[in-house]
Amino acid sequence: MAKILEKLNGSIIFGTVLALLVLLAFHAKAVASDSVFWAAFFTFLHVLSGIVWIGLLYYFNLVQIPTMPKIPAELKPAVGKFIAPEALFWFRWAALSTVVTGLIVFGLYSKGGPNIVIYVGMLLGLIMAFNVWFIIWPNQKKALGIVPADDATKAKAARIAMLTSRTNFVLSLPMLYCMVFQRFLPI
Repeated sequence: MAKILEKLNGSIIFGTVLALLVLLAFHAKAVASDSVFWAAFFTFLHVLSGIVWIGLLYYFNLVQIPTMPKIPAELKPAVGKFIAPEALFWFRWAALSTVVTGLIVFGLYSKGGPNIVIYVGMLLGLIMAFNVWFIIWPNQKKALGIVPADDATKAKAARIAMLTSRTNFVLSLPMLYCMVFQRFLPI
């Protein structure tokens, strides 16, 4: 078991296999034909993607951004070269996955007459995903030296990326409220 858990890919595969076994144990008959099953399945994928996306958003805003000024100068390149690019990879693809699975879930559930709250949550999520792909990521590539930029451009790009990330952090609170409460307190 330790050999499986030592490797990230092994852990991902193991967790996926366990989830599939649970799925088959409890819902094998529903897999082929039940639309409620598929709505639940894509909701699971949507929530999983959202946990990764918003978890990394909170990591950036609650841990990495406030901690960077405290890190000695000689250690900062390790964060910029190894940690931040990897975290940003998962961050942007989780954002895309959250949007895609969210749209699928919306399509599967929309027959039940969604209320205005879900539309507000979706709009906030789409704004946040746009920010990730078209503002944060292009500016982070400059700030981290993934694409060539002079020091002044890097500093400006880092600030824009930080402020946009902070904007997403602020938007995440009403977005999460809308996503959760729309099922329990319809308008």
